Amino acid sequence: MRSDFLPEAVDGAARAGSVTTPGGSFRTPCFMPVGTRGAVRHLSSTDLADLGAEVVLANTYHLMLRPGADVIRDLGGLGAFAAWDGLTLTDSGGYQIFSLQPKVDDDGAVFRSTYDGSTHRLTPEGAAEVQADLGADIQMVLDVCPALPAPDRVLSEAVERTAAWAERGRRAFLEHPDASGRQCQFGIVQGGIDGALRAESAQRTVEVGFDGYAVGGLSVGETREEMLEPLSTAVDHLPTDQPRYFMGLGDPAGLVEVVARGIDMFDCVLPTRHARHGTILTSAGRINLRNARFATDDAPLDPEFPSSPAAAWSRAYLRHLLLTDEPTGRRLLTLHNLAWLFDFVERLRTSIGEGRFEAFRAETLAVWG
Repeated sequence: MRSDFLPEAVDGAARAGSVTTPGGSFRTPCFMPVGTRGAVRHLSSTDLADLGAEVVLANTYHLMLRPGADVIRDLGGLGAFAAWDGLTLTDSGGYQIFSLQPKVDDDGAVFRSTYDGSTHRLTPEGAAEVQADLGADIQMVLDVCPALPAPDRVLSEAVERTAAWAERGRRAFLEHPDASGRQCQFGIVQGGIDGALRAESAQRTVEVGFDGYAVGGLSVGETREEMLEPLSTAVDHLPTDQPRYFMGLGDPAGLVEVVARGIDMFDCVLPTRHARHGTILTSAGRINLRNARFATDDAPLDPEFPSSPAAAWSRAYLRHLLLTDEPTGRRLLTLHNLAWLFDFVERLRTSIGEGRFEAFRAETLAVWG
């Protein structure tokens, strides 16, 4: 079943609406928190529901190694396994695998487990099968994600293999006895910051015919200015009636800039990783709670966000928990950062509906740009 995008409001290229999948619908723009091993660190599925999360991302690479995709399949799939009633998306594992510098050939990639050193081979067909076992509502096709900067030869080879793997992964998905009836599969556009390669990759991915489309291999070290032009080029070649997903982005300035170019979905570890290290998202920008000036600060984390799950505690107290390595501190900061970002995306969505997205974008860039 194709995942359709239903627009409800458009302001320039920015769009707000909903995406329908076999497992249910979610609103866009949509931020997806990252539950790498089946959980967002320090939080439960109940916490995520209370925060208003609609889609949670999990990592194929980690889950296929531990506890194993077959274990999760036999326990009812990822949603049942994690007691999560919302929707789930699994990445293909490609980004994690290629960060391990595997042996790659036209057939697939051979890599070693970070857990026990065992050797594994992942192919486009294998990625589709593993994710079918995991049972997420949306699975991603296996792609080749080169680090940036990269030589032209490396980028061209990545686009070529990504296109070939897209055809194989899509065929495996459609032929799977269960996957195509209960899951969606998204293709991935590569090409680095080369506009011509981005256009080629987008066109070839669309020709395969996926249920939605992701832009991968950006926000991996290049500047925002370097990122935006190839992103626009890729989006120009993607269907308007299907969801568009920017992989691995979570800072407010980046979010308004990609939404301004027609992106509907994004995920990132940024808000939760920041929280664990004491960096807090606020209406005035980031603050580092480890800074000594907060040791006696009795203000809440963000006075302009009174609905924060951590609003009852002062900066001084939360800093104390953080510096004494009290797990409660990291939990409360994680709750705050996710709640703040969900609220930000809701305000972003509202601005599109009210025809004032450009003003919201300018206000965001003034603080976060």
